[in-house]
Amino acid sequence: MLIGVVSDTHALSFAELDGRIVEALKEADLVVHAGDFVNPEVLEGLKRVNYVRAVQGNMDSPLLKAMLPEKEVFEVEGRKVGLIHGWGAPRGIEERIREMFGKVDIIIYGHSHKSSCGEREGVFFFNPGLGRTSYGLLKVKETIEGEIIQLP
Repeated sequence: MLIGVVSDTHALSFAELDGRIVEALKEADLVVHAGDFVNPEVLEGLKRVNYVRAVQGNMDSPLLKAMLPEKEVFEVEGRKVGLIHGWGAPRGIEERIREMFGKVDIIIYGHSHKSSCGEREGVFFFNPGLGRTSYGLLKVKETIEGEIIQLP
């Protein structure tokens, strides 16, 4: 399964998202947004593109916070995926968010605006970075592979 991952888009409208990101998300089997949409219009636009799983971020509007959970756990290809935005300083964020989940195989998160992709202590951590300048592709099958795409 190919998952298109974005976070921290910080957009007032769906039209503000880079067209290259939108095109890549159309090709995915699932889109995951790790919070900080800012405006519900961005979520609605993504839903027109593909099936979306999402959580709220600290910068999201009260309406989005009422619509979206703080964290979520779902299954993809027999793997448990934890989804959360994150909080606090970038240093130590993976340790903090890890404590929010029981047994999971993958944790997708945002908040830090710094991309991260790799396994630590049996968990694959994936942060696509700032949604204005990067996005991620996560391939989940027998193995877990992640790629961060930085936009020029």
